[in-house]
Amino acid sequence: MPEQFLGDVSPIQAWENLQTEASAVLVDVRTRAEWTFVGGPDLTSLGKPVARAEWLVFPAMKRNPRFVEDLRAQGITPRQLVYLICRSGVRSREAAKLLAERGYTTYNVADGFEGQINGNGHRGVCGWRAEGLPWRQS
Repeated sequence: MPEQFLGDVSPIQAWENLQTEASAVLVDVRTRAEWTFVGGPDLTSLGKPVARAEWLVFPAMKRNPRFVEDLRAQGITPRQLVYLICRSGVRSREAAKLLAERGYTTYNVADGFEGQINGNGHRGVCGWRAEGLPWRQS
């Protein structure tokens, strides 16, 4: 499969694919503050870690110039299929496209961990956590 951004998948599709694709990885691109205070996906039942690399560095929220290097340091290579997740699917989509330009094959997890803001100004009605997929609070 040539390196490319393969588009969006639902959190459930990502979970199912991570179960069946042995070398596939999930990368959480949110900030350290989000990992700590919001929690995140948990793949321990699959025997896999969740890789973490900030796309935007908190608190300045500027793009992480070491993003690709941070992933490489965790052993993530272009030979693996990479699923990226953030809070709502926006940052992870940008990160997925950049990785594809660097030789990776990527998917974005649509709606992310917490989902888009709904009509009442709240999150949490869609996304990884709302789908009841495994997660844990740090």
